[in-house]
Amino acid sequence: MSYRITLLPGDGIGPEVIGAAVQVLRATGLDFQFTECLAGGAAIDRHGIPLPQDTLDACLDADGVLLGAVGGPKWDALPADLRPERALLGLRKALGLYTNLRPARLFPALRDASPLRPDLAADGFDLLIVRELTGGIYFGERGRRNGPNGPEAFDTEAYSVLEIERIARAAFQCARGRRRHLTSVDKANVLESSRLWRETLHRLAREFPDVALEDMLVDNAAMQLVRDPARFDVIVTTNMFGDILSDEASQLTGSIGLLPSASLGDTARGLYEPVHGSAPDLAGRDLANPVATILSAAMMLRYSLREDAAALRIERAVARVLDDGARTADIAAPGATALSTDAITRRILDAMA
Repeated sequence: MSYRITLLPGDGIGPEVIGAAVQVLRATGLDFQFTECLAGGAAIDRHGIPLPQDTLDACLDADGVLLGAVGGPKWDALPADLRPERALLGLRKALGLYTNLRPARLFPALRDASPLRPDLAADGFDLLIVRELTGGIYFGERGRRNGPNGPEAFDTEAYSVLEIERIARAAFQCARGRRRHLTSVDKANVLESSRLWRETLHRLAREFPDVALEDMLVDNAAMQLVRDPARFDVIVTTNMFGDILSDEASQLTGSIGLLPSASLGDTARGLYEPVHGSAPDLAGRDLANPVATILSAAMMLRYSLREDAAALRIERAVARVLDDGARTADIAAPGATALSTDAITRRILDAMA
């Protein structure tokens, strides 16, 4: 079977890490048809918009979409609707992607790179944050107005039962495939939207009696991630809370360059990308860590293509290379030799072979 994959290298280090992931995908022996398209700043430079129609059409026609990174200071002065990041919002909307999966794993071999105390990092951790992606305060009504104290701005947090139910079901299913523990993070002591969130999660929990559900306020969740990240299995939360908590979790792993992500909807097709940004200061220097993008490609194999064996082969190769001491600059100890993007990719390819 041949899989159609749309590649969106994007900006900065995006083309380099996408190139590494393509090499790893080809090494699985599966048959891929790759189509490379422009998105983000690269598309703005060529077409004047961040998401051209031909790029969107190629994504809609694909079995999976692999994105590098978008954005950079070069485009910061553009109007909001023309910024590179608008490509992401456009893709999520057009592809119907409302579930964002962000695994955060501390490999035991990288415990010295984590900011956690040695006793907390000793055994590592493996958690999954399930973030609602198309609702909440990021997509609610917003604006500016005259208030009792002069000009003011407002952003509205709104969630429907439907939006909560679909992300909750996705999270319960993820927990069912892992250690069967789901932590729902909200701010129900203050926010009405969180109270509806909590009510809906508890109602749906009756459909998943094999999964233990607990509630946690977001401020406590932020503290517990630092205090004892290994206590978590799957975390489900709103768009804004998920954005913040997943970035916090990424730092506990030692480097944001290690974290993959998947954005999914009701069809098998998904959007896969590293959590990190475009890092324009590293672009073209063969210094970027490609692991997050390579692991994102593994997630694409698992969730969109149902090629679990190939995904596991990649993940085991990455773990083996890290266990053997291979490090890029972002995770290398002071004074230790750091491998280039190309060199660590070759190590992963050798481990797969």
